[in-house]
Amino acid sequence: MRKHVGVLTAGGDSPGLNAVIRGIGKAAQDRYGMEVIGIRDGFRGLMENRTMELDGQTLSGILTLGGTILGTSRDKPHRMQVGGKLMDMTDAIVENYHRNHLDVLVCIGGGGTQKNAYRLLQKGLNIITLPKTIDNDVVMTDVSFGFNTALGIATEAIDRLHSTAHSHHRMILVETMGHKAGWLALGAGVAGGADVILIPEIPYDVEKIAKAILDRSHHGKHFSIIAVAEGATSLAEAAALAKNDKNKAAKKMSALRSKTKPVWRELLHGAHALKLAKDLEELTRLESRVTILGYQQRGGTPSADDRILATRLGSACATLIQEKAYGVMLAARGDKAVPVALKDVVGKIKTVPLNHSWIECARRVGTSFGD
Repeated sequence: MRKHVGVLTAGGDSPGLNAVIRGIGKAAQDRYGMEVIGIRDGFRGLMENRTMELDGQTLSGILTLGGTILGTSRDKPHRMQVGGKLMDMTDAIVENYHRNHLDVLVCIGGGGTQKNAYRLLQKGLNIITLPKTIDNDVVMTDVSFGFNTALGIATEAIDRLHSTAHSHHRMILVETMGHKAGWLALGAGVAGGADVILIPEIPYDVEKIAKAILDRSHHGKHFSIIAVAEGATSLAEAAALAKNDKNKAAKKMSALRSKTKPVWRELLHGAHALKLAKDLEELTRLESRVTILGYQQRGGTPSADDRILATRLGSACATLIQEKAYGVMLAARGDKAVPVALKDVVGKIKTVPLNHSWIECARRVGTSFGD
């Protein structure tokens, strides 16, 4: 019998989403004769039974488009705002899965999406997930699509800021996204020739950063570029979190963000970089500026690498569906697409190993990590 495939995108938007939707849809239809149904706006759309047909005409011309033609949301099946109340809508989602005669639901997203998809797997639904995030923090996969594009955008920003920093003899702090992982700041810092790179995996000492900047100044280099991951922390902050303040601090920030309109959330992220810039000005007596890249890292046309990766994973996903290989995330491993058990993915974050080659090469060329 003809298989019915549901596809949704959840969490933050990311370059390559339309490319992977196209890869799934074209391979499923043209190679295996499946019917592909798009779910609008993530898990909320499945709860509300809002769908669209992903036929050849719909999939045509979307490979190069940023964003997602399906729309997305951060709604969780078990905690969804309905009528002003938080409700568990898992049963409604299961019902609509069967109402649409789905044989499998393909969930495309980052760490949160993997968790939510796993909950639906435990409810008896056939699930396959694909790793999407500019943060590159999904475990068990070499890379997630969206990362390469964001890395290019962040690198270009650092490239452009070099001339301003040099002309005005300033320190310029560039804050990247990345959540609790430093991949984006590290990669952009290495590629853009940042003088200091600060990532969550290596707590920094602000006085050591100041010393590195002053050493440059003493050698006639009167400007510095500092790449800062949004999750970077000082030694003092890391020590406080390591004691008993971790849950308390997380709850406080979560409560603050839930009461804050989206337009202000980027300012919350940038507050750390702004404070660090002020501290460095006091220690070095040099003028500083802060650039917060924010959501522009997630937007626009996906890079060639991300289009290829998304097409590889999307088309391989159709083969998994044909083989009825459910309950897995499809990971990129070298030049292969490898299914890994979804239970081994959920609740984990892929952080930068301290012996990673990017860190080692940065140290060899004199980059400071503030440690």
